[in-house]
Amino acid sequence: MNRLGPTDSNLSLDADSALSDPAAMIAQPYQLYVERTDVTKNMARYYAMSIEPTLFGETCLVRRWGRIGAGGQRMVHHFRREEEAVELFLELLRKKRSRGYRPSLPFR
Repeated sequence: MNRLGPTDSNLSLDADSALSDPAAMIAQPYQLYVERTDVTKNMARYYAMSIEPTLFGETCLVRRWGRIGAGGQRMVHHFRREEEAVELFLELLRKKRSRGYRPSLPFR
């Protein structure tokens, strides 16, 4: 155990300091998984998004999409503020809903 007094870090690992640091954690988890299927068109697509913190205190929006059962593609957007990531998250959600993507039904 390191018992040295002062540290050279600007950020402390104490619980109290995490509350005052705006980039410490995501305020609310944002995750989405939707699917769009049409048997007549042989269409089975998925779209997933999540807002996650980076190791450097920024916020990123991770998007994944493709054919259900396949690896698909991935794109990551980096933001300085969580609010910017949430704005893009909600905008993309509206677009996907308008194109027919819906939450998947649980297996029975």
